[in-house]
Amino acid sequence: MTSKKKFYSKPFVVLCWLIAAIGGLMFGYDIGISGGVTSMDDFLLKFFPHVYAKKLRAKENNYCKFDDQYVQLFTSSLYLAALVASFVGSKVCSKYGRKMTMLVASVFYLVGVAMNAAANGLVLLIFGRVLLGVGVGFGNEAVPLFLSEIAPNNIRGAVNILFQLFITIGILCANLVNFFASNHHPWGWRLALGLAGVPAFMLMVGSLVIPETPTSLIERGHEQKGREILEKLRRTEDVDEYSISKLMRPSSRPPLVIGMMLQVFQQFTGINAIMFYAPVLFQTVGFGANGALISSVIIGLVNVFSTLLSIYTVDKFGRRKLLLLACCKMFSAQVIIGVILALRLKVTGSLGKGEAMGVVFLICVYVLSFAYSWGPLGWLIPSETFPLETRTTGFAFAVSSNMLCTFIIAQAFLSMMCHMQAGIFFFFAVWILAMGVFVMFLVPETKNVAIDDMVDRVWKQHWFWKNYMDRDVDENGQSVKKELQI
Repeated sequence: MTSKKKFYSKPFVVLCWLIAAIGGLMFGYDIGISGGVTSMDDFLLKFFPHVYAKKLRAKENNYCKFDDQYVQLFTSSLYLAALVASFVGSKVCSKYGRKMTMLVASVFYLVGVAMNAAANGLVLLIFGRVLLGVGVGFGNEAVPLFLSEIAPNNIRGAVNILFQLFITIGILCANLVNFFASNHHPWGWRLALGLAGVPAFMLMVGSLVIPETPTSLIERGHEQKGREILEKLRRTEDVDEYSISKLMRPSSRPPLVIGMMLQVFQQFTGINAIMFYAPVLFQTVGFGANGALISSVIIGLVNVFSTLLSIYTVDKFGRRKLLLLACCKMFSAQVIIGVILALRLKVTGSLGKGEAMGVVFLICVYVLSFAYSWGPLGWLIPSETFPLETRTTGFAFAVSSNMLCTFIIAQAFLSMMCHMQAGIFFFFAVWILAMGVFVMFLVPETKNVAIDDMVDRVWKQHWFWKNYMDRDVDENGQSVKKELQI
């Protein structure tokens, strides 16, 4: 008998992906806007007059002109709040679904934006940043899960990378806004902070339109409704491979360790130090205020186009190859930048024009390499490797690890640059070397593997992680735990 079921159209499914990915636009805009705003004189005069006075001193230490804990707290407070919010967000995801979690994220973010744009004192400014952090924590928990759970297996990587693509677009938009807002005195910084409400409003409206994911419905006991939604998304009634009965419950250690460590390494590559403080960093190497903002825009463009490259390559070449190739390029770029600055940029003075352009080029190489690998894959791999039973909680640990490391870098980078000077690039290079070794030995390939098949096709086949799996079942099909052999 011919089915009369009504399926979702392909354009509607694509629209769902794009709406959810707007959560990345919120996150990226904030990453890009904070560094530009903190380099604006009007903003410094309003909230950090002592930093403004320090910035103008003659023969000032190149590496220390922005070293201030309160300036760093403006950036980092968001990520400390996001760390805590990610765990709350995982509970909301489990109990109320991905769709509701994205709606809550957008509301918190909008309130935080309003406080920031209207702030007349540091307390209100920081409190607004905390609310933005709650929105980021909820959004970063729900969006990658949503994208992975509604995407077909053969393009799951590309769909999930939409989140990272929108992060890079958000960074680029913020860099452009910073460049134009810096010329409007004295309210340009308010415009820059206030425009963060645009993607938040878009996500709030969009979250009312998109369907809940089948996984979330099944997780909350609505198996039949989950199946119906999946049929509509996949545009077929043949979706038995998704059955929850096929899930085998392993030890959570392999995906948990990998998910958390990918976040740690992602941040300790130094990427957000560059993205947060790009205008500050470029002023350090000899660019003026406008030149620094233009350089940030160039890096933003490289970031976006390289992430587009990742969408094309991730399901073709796999996760491991992209991660390892990027490690080689990022390590080389960081070391060469460190050597140039160590030899040519003293505490006073500036680099020559050719040397400064060389540093910008190397940073572009570094950003390009990160954007097709560690940026998107740091979110993709944890979102696709946890089984249903532990997915939201496990992903919350991954998100919180990201937010903790982002907070550490945001709070410490300017002070680290002041004390370590050019050595900070060697510091990040060592971390890149370590993460390459980690991927080489401990990160398995997950390309084209169904989420429900990760246990059998990935973890049980890995030379090390197979020791953590339940390899046998009894006559009732229940897993029998095996003693760990290491």
